[in-house]
Amino acid sequence: MTYRPVITSQADLERVWRHLMQPLGFSRESLWFMFLDSGGAAVPQLTQLEQAEEPPDQETAAAMTAHLAGLAREVAGQGGRVAFLRSRPGGGGPTARDRSWASALAEGCREVDLPCEVFHLATDHDIIPMPYDELIAVGV
Repeated sequence: MTYRPVITSQADLERVWRHLMQPLGFSRESLWFMFLDSGGAAVPQLTQLEQAEEPPDQETAAAMTAHLAGLAREVAGQGGRVAFLRSRPGGGGPTARDRSWASALAEGCREVDLPCEVFHLATDHDIIPMPYDELIAVGV
């Protein structure tokens, strides 16, 4: 049976990431993303970009999110959106590098008009939401 949750809130998204990332514990830094259709149903494909240590520069983030916008239309249809999670070894809250990843992708999504869910961070110990208003508040 295909796991295809419906995500209508940030709490739903956090539950889905907790389910998908179990067991916690990461040997390297990665970026994960999934698409949701207009009704919030997850497209049954999760993508991992490995070796995602350094955050993308503005040009790379723009190219990446432009490509994702096209994929979202193709696989999730009109009104599709994307959800991102960054995983890394260790613990603690979001680091400057985690915030830079979230900020770069959020800005890229805004530029290409791709709706984006709250960014999440997975560490060896927890899954942590990174709301955009907090990213703005710290000046990232």
